[in-house]
Amino acid sequence: MVRKAKRDLTVEEQLARGPLDLPFLMLILLLLGIGLVMLFSASYYTAYRDSTPAVNHNPYYYIVHQAAYAVAGLVGMYIVSRINYQHFRWMAPLALGVAIVLLIICYIPGLNAPINYVRRWLKVFLVAGPTYQPSEIAKVAVVLFFAARLCKRDTEKQLRFTKRTNTGRMLNYLEKIGFLELVPYGIVLVVVLGLIVFEPHVSGALLVAVGAAAVLLVSGISLWWFISIGGLGAALVGIMYITTDYVKRKFEIWLHPELVDPQDGGFQYWQGIYSISSGGLLGRGLGNSNQKYGFVPEPENDMIFSIVVEELGLVGAFLILFLFAMLILRGYWIALHARDKFGMLTVVGIITLLSAQVFLNISVVTGLVPNTGIPLPFFSYGGTALMIQLAEMGMVLSISRQIPAPRKD
Repeated sequence: MVRKAKRDLTVEEQLARGPLDLPFLMLILLLLGIGLVMLFSASYYTAYRDSTPAVNHNPYYYIVHQAAYAVAGLVGMYIVSRINYQHFRWMAPLALGVAIVLLIICYIPGLNAPINYVRRWLKVFLVAGPTYQPSEIAKVAVVLFFAARLCKRDTEKQLRFTKRTNTGRMLNYLEKIGFLELVPYGIVLVVVLGLIVFEPHVSGALLVAVGAAAVLLVSGISLWWFISIGGLGAALVGIMYITTDYVKRKFEIWLHPELVDPQDGGFQYWQGIYSISSGGLLGRGLGNSNQKYGFVPEPENDMIFSIVVEELGLVGAFLILFLFAMLILRGYWIALHARDKFGMLTVVGIITLLSAQVFLNISVVTGLVPNTGIPLPFFSYGGTALMIQLAEMGMVLSISRQIPAPRKD
């Protein structure tokens, strides 16, 4: 038999098969492993007393499902890491279009999967299957779309309009100060954020805005635009505080928790604080939390960090925060050494999303910011969200494969 000659790899294929960034990968696996252990500890009692048909008093319900999603997510992360990240560039508009369509479907009765009248979930197969939040897809889709467009910013020519008319002179001025450049990005953000905010899902919209802002800032957009838009955002929050009882209530609980009835709006805050304060320096020990027995609301989800501190203590909490800090810093290191601007902007957007989620979740648990309802990455229960997070990590690993090797002098 005649053996078929092996095809030589193209330059693009050779680049995509470079080594993964091992420190970044090990930090992901370490945080995921600790997260699964803590989820099992935090969710055991909640699942045991849950009489719904899906759970049926099974104490292993949450950990079994989360572990299955974690395995699927790791497989997905590996597959994504093997894709040449240059393909993400042409996929970006398609991903953004899919995300917008899914967000629109959230408003269609019969196709959405509302929980407590909140329309932020869909079923995987629209009418059946596990639920997920399209806003999770929108976050990474916006980052990819902005990175794909802004990576060509330095090579694009400045628009020129006639100086003979007032309109032309005005357009030239707007182009000079960078306003016209921001218009397409502003339109995308208005559409995406509007669809997310009115689900309602304010925390999801906040994360999308943070990821988009990070990509815009690093691409070279003038800092004055961020100061102006930030001031406008603060003004809008002030208006919402004055006109919306829901927002005003959240700020009152945050600013004056001592004046709020612990059994009313301040229940979650105070139970989380009790859990953290009872952990001490070294904690009660893994599995020995008292507050997870029906006191801390959703100990397996948004409030899981309070259980972490109670069981592992201040030392264990700082260790986990140190691992998150190392993961984030390593991610930015990959961005600094990326092969091109598209890779750099993509990593900056993804890692900023991760760091914002970690900061906001822990800040809510400790009372540093008002309650935003943002889960802790790799720890909080949510299978589809975990899979999307791991896919995002796969994108970063894909970009790390093509980091140029250091030159040998």
